Amino acid sequence: MQEQHHITLPDGSIEKQTTTLNLGPTHPATHGVFQNILELDGERIVDAEQTVGYIHRAFEKLAERRPLYQITPITDRLNYCSSPINNMGWHMTCEKLLKVQTPKRVDYLRIIIMELARLTDHMICNSVIGVDSGALSVFLYVMQYRELVYEIYEEICGSRLTTNIGRIGGFERNFNNTAFTKLEKFQAEFPRVLKEFENLLKRNRIFMDRCIGAGGISADRALNYGFTGPNLRATGVDYDVRVHSPYCSYEDFTFKIPVGSTGDVYDRWLVRNEEMWESMSIIKQAYEKIQEFKGAEAEVYHADVPEYYLPDKKDVYTKMEALIWHFKIIMGETAIPAGEVYHSVEGGNGELGFYFISDGGRTPYRLHFRRPCFIYYQAFTELVKGSMLADAVITMSSLNLIAGELDA
Repeated sequence: MQEQHHITLPDGSIEKQTTTLNLGPTHPATHGVFQNILELDGERIVDAEQTVGYIHRAFEKLAERRPLYQITPITDRLNYCSSPINNMGWHMTCEKLLKVQTPKRVDYLRIIIMELARLTDHMICNSVIGVDSGALSVFLYVMQYRELVYEIYEEICGSRLTTNIGRIGGFERNFNNTAFTKLEKFQAEFPRVLKEFENLLKRNRIFMDRCIGAGGISADRALNYGFTGPNLRATGVDYDVRVHSPYCSYEDFTFKIPVGSTGDVYDRWLVRNEEMWESMSIIKQAYEKIQEFKGAEAEVYHADVPEYYLPDKKDVYTKMEALIWHFKIIMGETAIPAGEVYHSVEGGNGELGFYFISDGGRTPYRLHFRRPCFIYYQAFTELVKGSMLADAVITMSSLNLIAGELDA
C-alpha cells in the first residue's frame, strides 16, 4: 500500500509532503510476516513502525501442556536456520533442572552439531546480504555446503531442517561412520569455499558501498536494547555466551571472539564471516578430542538417566524394566522436580535463553523463550530512520531476523 499526504498552500498550489509505504508483510524480503510502515520523503525514511503478530503460534503456552521431550520440536521452529542449537539449549536447560551430568564425549558431539548449525545460520544470513546487494551467485554457491551439513544431520537423526536432534542426556543414537565421513569431507572442502565466498564480497566495491554506513548502531544503544550475538559484537562488545558463561565443555576449546566497531551492515557481515572460521576451528578441535576416546568410552552417546532417556527398542521388547521406563516417558508420567532455572546458549543470531519454572508436575508450569530476534526488531526504526529505502531491506537481512523466533 502506498499513500501520499498533501497540503494545499494559500495560493492554491499543492505541495507533496511524505509518502506512507508498507514494506511487508507481502514483500519477499519480509517473509510474509513482517509489516514495516515507512514514512518516506522521496526515498529517504523519515519514520518507521514495525508490526509483529502475523505468525504467532503460542509456543510458550503449548509447552505448558507437553512433557519435556515433546517440547524439543517446538524449539526447532524458533530459529529454524540453526535448529540444533535450539534443541541442545533446551536439553541443557532440562539437564540443569534435573541435575543431569553429561559425559565429555556427549559434550563434544553436541559442540560439533551446534557449530555446524552456526555455520549454516551464518551462511544463510551473509549470503542473503549478498543477494540484497545484487550478488545472487554467492548464495547459490554456499548453499551446496549447507546441504552437506544437512546430510550429516540426516545420518544422526533422520531430519534436515527441523531436526528434533538429541535427547535429554545426549543423543538418540551414536554417530555412525557415514556421519563422520561426511563431516571429514565438509572439513576438508568448506574452507576453500568459505575463502572464495569471502574474496567475492569482502573487498567488493559495490558490496562495500551498499553495506558500509547502513543500519549502524553504537555499542551503548545496542546494549540498551539488549542486543547479543553478532549484532552486538559488530559494535565492538566482545560478549559471547560460550566464553562468558561456558556450557557443554566450551571451556575446553580455544577460539577468538571477532568484533567490529561501527555496528553497521558491513561489520555484521564481517563478524559473521570471521565466526565461520572460528566455528571450523572448534569443529576440528572437537573432532580430534573425540578420536581420543577408546573402547567402551567411544560408544558413549548419552548420560545414564533412564527416567528421561528412552531405552533401546530391543530392550523394550525383552526387558520389563525397559518397558516400564518407555511407558512412563512416552505417557509423560515422570514428574519433574520443582524448581526454577535459566539457561542460555550462544545461538546463531544471539543469546537464546530458556526460563523454566516447574511446580513438580509432569509439564512446565511456565516456560519463556528469550528470543534475540524479538529484541533486534525493536531497534529497527532507529536503525533505518534517515536512511534510504533500499537500506531498509539490507539492514533487516543483516539483523538475521527469523520469523519463527521473532514472533513465537
